[in-house]
Amino acid sequence: MDGKSLAKSVRERLSHRVKGLRAKGVIPTLATLFVGGVSSSRIYIEGKRRDCAEVGIEFKLFEFPSTVEEDKILKLIEELNGDDGIHGIIVQLPVPPHLNPRKLIERINPAKDVDGLHSHNVGKLWTGGYSLERSLLPCTPKGIMYLLDRYKVRLEGRLAVIINRSDLVGKPLAKLFLDRNATVVLCHSKTYSLPKRTREADVVVSAVGRRPEFVLTEGMVRRGAVVIDVGMNYLNGKLVGDVDFEGVKHKVAYITPVPGGVGPMTRAMLLQNTVIAAERSLR
Repeated sequence: MDGKSLAKSVRERLSHRVKGLRAKGVIPTLATLFVGGVSSSRIYIEGKRRDCAEVGIEFKLFEFPSTVEEDKILKLIEELNGDDGIHGIIVQLPVPPHLNPRKLIERINPAKDVDGLHSHNVGKLWTGGYSLERSLLPCTPKGIMYLLDRYKVRLEGRLAVIINRSDLVGKPLAKLFLDRNATVVLCHSKTYSLPKRTREADVVVSAVGRRPEFVLTEGMVRRGAVVIDVGMNYLNGKLVGDVDFEGVKHKVAYITPVPGGVGPMTRAMLLQNTVIAAERSLR
């Protein structure tokens, strides 16, 4: 499943929407709060900056040292909330241990919460008051749904096993799958007999990111399954997923590569959410 090419087509469509907004005097703008300067996070941020530039979104980066007091970040978030020129706000995760990420996210205006993590937006997801095209949903689950739709993967009546229970991936993806009438099993580090569960699944989503301790191997999936690899691991300086790609790809119907699968779609959905937020500001 080629996330790279699909993300490109999403960006092309978004660039037309951005041109329309700019013609009306609205310059879509994304503000990113980055605390601590973690090198891996900086790589993601620079990717977001490039993506924004490609579609015409303004990107503003606010950096803080790892020792910053929480009140200083909260104050900036309040200022950005009140700035009509800022349409999207994200806090780059993870943050240093002395900061409460939930407290920071909850301070963001839900209308500018382009990561889709504020309790208001989470509530709309879980109560069914959302649209895949028009709502601020978490970017990775949203990108996965676009991939499945692009490849016409049917979820209704099928068993989906998700190896992740986070607010970023596992929980919101489970709800999106449930709304497509899938039967969903959420697995995690405390799950017994994980290989047995994954072998039963029609769709397996792995977002563990602890390789080489955890690898989804050929023996853990059934023939004809769909495998979505969300894992990001660096082995010998090379980016790889959770899945033994070469061993699994010949056995399954579809599989996402790493890199080039879910990652590009996650970034594309952040752009889409920012454009959605900017379009809403015209109302």
